[in-house]
Amino acid sequence: MEKILQVKDLNISFHTFAGEVKAIRGVSFDLHKGETLAIVGESGSGKSVTTKSIMRLLPSNNAEIKSGEILFGDIDIVKASERKMQSIRGKDISMIFQDPMTSLNPTMTIGKQIMEPLLKHQHMHKNEAKKRAIELLKLVGIPKAEIRFKQYPHQFSGGMRQRVVIAIALACNPKVLIADEPTTALDVTIQAQILELMKDLQSKIDTSIIFITHDLGVVANVADRVAVMYGGKIVEIGTVDEIFYNPKHPYTWGLISSMPSLDARDAELYAIPGTPPDLLNPPTGDAFAPRNQYALKIDLEKEPPMFKVSDTHYAATWLLHPDAPKVEPPAAVKKRMYKFKGAKTTPVKEDK
Repeated sequence: MEKILQVKDLNISFHTFAGEVKAIRGVSFDLHKGETLAIVGESGSGKSVTTKSIMRLLPSNNAEIKSGEILFGDIDIVKASERKMQSIRGKDISMIFQDPMTSLNPTMTIGKQIMEPLLKHQHMHKNEAKKRAIELLKLVGIPKAEIRFKQYPHQFSGGMRQRVVIAIALACNPKVLIADEPTTALDVTIQAQILELMKDLQSKIDTSIIFITHDLGVVANVADRVAVMYGGKIVEIGTVDEIFYNPKHPYTWGLISSMPSLDARDAELYAIPGTPPDLLNPPTGDAFAPRNQYALKIDLEKEPPMFKVSDTHYAATWLLHPDAPKVEPPAAVKKRMYKFKGAKTTPVKEDK
């Protein structure tokens, strides 16, 4: 498959009063044309920092890309000038942020905000941009688009505002769409609508999507491949079936075990013990070792490499070493594995 985006050995630090926080440590992955890559992990694992670096939206006062490459075609985004990035953002690479209300300008009509990238990047005439903006509103499922075009963000519901943000992101038919937890601020009914909308739009415009989430149920619905992040690193990556039906990293086991289930009879939900590592002083060995009940002695001494499970599946755990003891996933993981099979988002009534 054609590679749209390549991230190679990316290292990012934040310079704080307490010292250097090594937020991203050697992250590498590819994004193929027309696919959805989900990046999952706990808060603080590095998901948003990684994707904001692709847009070069990290704060300039304390964030530093120490090394690595982000290749978009023949452009290395790490070395690109700000002027070059301004021509890429919104045109070739777009982003949907978590909270639609903070993504929209409350003083501008919805129509003007959708027209903005069309006027800047596509150099459309104002009348042509207006016509296209109304088409985009209809495309993302907003009724009475001609009337809604003239309204302000506060006149829209949460689900409708997120649809507007998606319309803005898709205005220039980007090659890469980054969705940073776009459904977290929405209730479960509207969440289902937005996920269904994104799947439908992807098939229509053939864009590649990086989907950031902490919700594995969402991943089962939208992703082709999954990258699991922990402590600023990708610890496992594979197809959605490989991650859900043949997970290899104990951290992935913990994430799957902590998924709530409607038919669970247990009094308590499983929670991964301990806390994420302090990236002011990253651990010497496997960052997950202190929280890993299956940790080996070498986990505390040496960082594991990425072991190959299949041509598309890799995991960084010493449990995959030929000399390691054979350890099976916990029972809670096996119980949940079958629930993801063929998961579909249920169509629901439109949010007006």
